[in-house]
Amino acid sequence: MRRPEVVVTGLGAITPLGVGAEALHGGWLAGRTGFADGVAPCADFDPADFLSRKDARRADRFTQVALAAAAEAIAQADLGELERERLGCIVGTGIGGLSTIEENYGVYLDRGGERVSPLAVPLMMSNAAPAAVSMRHDLRGPVFGVVSACAAGAHAIGMAMRTIQFGDADVIVTGGAEAAITPMALAAFRALDALSDTGESRPFDLRRDGFVMGEGAGILVLESRAHAEARGATILGTLSGYASTGDAHHLTAPREDGEQAAKAMTAALADARREPSDVAYVNAHGTSTPMNDAAETAAIKRALGSLAAAVPVSSTKSAIGHLLGAAGAVEAVATILALRDRVAPPTLGWAQRDPVLDLDYVPDTARPLAAERPVALSNSFGFGGHNVVLCMESA
Repeated sequence: MRRPEVVVTGLGAITPLGVGAEALHGGWLAGRTGFADGVAPCADFDPADFLSRKDARRADRFTQVALAAAAEAIAQADLGELERERLGCIVGTGIGGLSTIEENYGVYLDRGGERVSPLAVPLMMSNAAPAAVSMRHDLRGPVFGVVSACAAGAHAIGMAMRTIQFGDADVIVTGGAEAAITPMALAAFRALDALSDTGESRPFDLRRDGFVMGEGAGILVLESRAHAEARGATILGTLSGYASTGDAHHLTAPREDGEQAAKAMTAALADARREPSDVAYVNAHGTSTPMNDAAETAAIKRALGSLAAAVPVSSTKSAIGHLLGAAGAVEAVATILALRDRVAPPTLGWAQRDPVLDLDYVPDTARPLAAERPVALSNSFGFGGHNVVLCMESA
């Protein structure tokens, strides 16, 4: 039996391009970036605009951005007086409250264990964001977090889709949040040789030398099409397919041949009952690291075959850097808006072709999508060999 179709009725985002989903979309299309001093902070985000001083003090920054993005998405979806027992929240993160951990460990070393904050545990928990969102909006259905490195946000969205399809909830508020621009995180990723030495994010470019650390959150409101239509909600797009695979290869490096990532793309299309010929755009994981971009290019070619060369492929990370566990969710928001406007956003900073990477990376300037109802794939790959692909369609 065909599972219920799942649609998007609300979008929210806090990103280095500004506050709000439209700031992300408009800024990227205009060719703006959020980079400053080698990182990509959410410089325009002030928690005081969304939270009381007390509530802000009781939330790590990754939870603060999740709350702000969720408020935007939920307001747009207008959940109103829906039965709260049928509303849930699933939010992913890669690391969780890292700034809380670092701050309180410093207190422990300098002043002793008795001075560690009693709020340290609830602030640093990886599930703090979905818990806080559920309490603020009285969401009493399935509520939990997902942790799968840089695939966490996309995994959360996929789990939300399945939760609705299996009838465990009517509406799920879902996405990802991360705020890991901290001394420890930067030092650790630098030691791993994952960060860009130049401070430039150039996905798929010959000069790419690592990712730029970003922060932020992306939140979507999902529900079945029947439920959305029955309550008169505005449908922004369709989440028609989801798939996840594992590389079983290396803790941090992707498979060079992209085999399992390609299988996730193929399975997401099958879940959506779509063919490679239906794909009009790919929102790539595109981290700007030498290994990832080469492996992802190989995966796209495996999944789409001879059609791959004609499909525009671009990376949101060229504008906002890598948001780790929030990346897949923010990129899903960006993909829905790109489908709405029938446009392939650009890969910014791309200027020198790597002879091994031969796809259409939409260099620097956005391009119209010709398809009447375009279909897009949004790829997310995480340390640990996690591959997640979402198939999305315009409303």
